[in-house]
Amino acid sequence: MSEKESLIAYCGLCCLDCHGYTGKIPDLARDLRKELRAYKYDKFAHSIAEQSFGKAFKDYDTCYEVLGAMVKFRCKKGCKNGGGNPFCKIRTCCKKKGFEGCWECTEFKTCNKLDFLKPVHNDAHIKNLKIIKKKGKTDFIQGKRNW
Repeated sequence: MSEKESLIAYCGLCCLDCHGYTGKIPDLARDLRKELRAYKYDKFAHSIAEQSFGKAFKDYDTCYEVLGAMVKFRCKKGCKNGGGNPFCKIRTCCKKKGFEGCWECTEFKTCNKLDFLKPVHNDAHIKNLKIIKKKGKTDFIQGKRNW
C-alpha cells in the first residue's frame, strides 16, 4: 500500500483533503491570533463594541477562543495510523470485521455508523466508497475525491 493510499480513511474520506491533516486552517488561525495580539486587537474590539456600528465586536473574545480551538485541530497521523477520533465507530467496525475500509462491506450504502458524517460531508464519503469499490484505491487517490 502506498503512503497516500494509507491516508484513505475507513469511511472513504481522504486525510489528504482534511484541513486537520494539511494544517492549512490551523496555521492560518495561529497566524491570525499572532497578528491580533501584535496589534492589541482585543483593546480595539472591546472599545469599538461600545459603538452602535461595532456591536459585532462584542463577541471578539469568543472569536479569539474559536481561533485557538482551530489551531489545536491538527491530525498528522491520518485515520489509519491512529489519528482522528480514537472512539470512531467506523474504525472499530472495520477492524472488527477485518476490513481495510467500508468499501469492502456490502452494507456501506445504508450503514448508520456513517450518518454522523452527513452534516459536514453530505454524501461525499458514500460517493468515495463507491469509487474505491469500483476502481480501487490507486485510481481513487489519483482521481477527483469528494470531501
